[in-house]
Amino acid sequence: MSKAEMEMYKSYVGKGTARLTKRKRPRDDSDTADEPPVKKYTGRSGVVVEHYNSRPEVGVIQRLDSPIIGLKNFNNWVKSVLISKFAHPALAASSVRTQKNKGKVLDLGCGKGGDITKWSKAKISDYVGADIAAISVEQAQERWETNRNASRFQASFATYDFCTQNLEDVFNPDILAKPFDVVSSQFCIHYAFEKEETVRRMFRNVSRWLRPGGTFIGTIPNAEQLLERLRELPPESQDLSFGNAVYKVRFESREHSGFFGHKYWFFLQDAVQDVPEFLVHWDNFVSMAAEYDLQLLYKEEFHDVFSEHQDHPEFGPLMVRMRVMDVNGESSMDEDQWEAAISWIMYDI
Repeated sequence: MSKAEMEMYKSYVGKGTARLTKRKRPRDDSDTADEPPVKKYTGRSGVVVEHYNSRPEVGVIQRLDSPIIGLKNFNNWVKSVLISKFAHPALAASSVRTQKNKGKVLDLGCGKGGDITKWSKAKISDYVGADIAAISVEQAQERWETNRNASRFQASFATYDFCTQNLEDVFNPDILAKPFDVVSSQFCIHYAFEKEETVRRMFRNVSRWLRPGGTFIGTIPNAEQLLERLRELPPESQDLSFGNAVYKVRFESREHSGFFGHKYWFFLQDAVQDVPEFLVHWDNFVSMAAEYDLQLLYKEEFHDVFSEHQDHPEFGPLMVRMRVMDVNGESSMDEDQWEAAISWIMYDI
């Protein structure tokens, strides 16, 4: 993608930088110890579960035929940058180790296990994958079992909703005997922002099981950019939707009070079929994280990740290997896919 194109697309969103890490003081969890169980997989959760359970698992060759393969490759490259820059140092400092591998990872919202290969290349010793969709969890476990490096690290999987359940109620105590060096949650934290209580349950699960000095990494929708697009719609318009041939966002209401429950429906070609999601207001996200002893370390929008790292000695060549662009610097994404990509933010906490 040319510099002129990058400058043009930067106008869609504002630039933001920042960083979140676990503080070195313990947190009192007495306020959550006696919480009543929450009914699972109804309402928003039920729609999300049904959608992701119905998504077929295709092989590597078939995935190359996706009409948005450029966007998928780009998103995977962004996650690889995130893991390399912020997860690797936390794993290197881990006390959890085998003879050759080191570090313990909790993958919240692991889906069908798309990041297992990335964690295998990071040479971790332990991986715990959890997702709300049971069929996706089964497919993730199958992916680990068929990974050529599977025998090099231990893995455990469970169907689990981090918005409504405590981690210790799902996994055996021996799996949680030592805290995690890294908690990763990719493209799914926004589901928690339906209500304050579900957000707090999510943060409680992350904070309680992340070691001091560990890192919480993830990707979330860019609320600033989504709201800007919503404000650009004509005042008289009853159709509160925008997008292009690749993606579509449809809001339920133009105005919303408070930080939670601002609902919209998201469609992404060959990936997400009109699923309900919720805005994540960044300042509120950071302030709530601080209440759970999590400090912001890094925040960057996807197009700025591209700008910053396209000439990096490691991540530049990785972009070519992952088919984000060719050796001549030509992007594999068209304009519609690029517009969809810049609707996201990556963070490190």
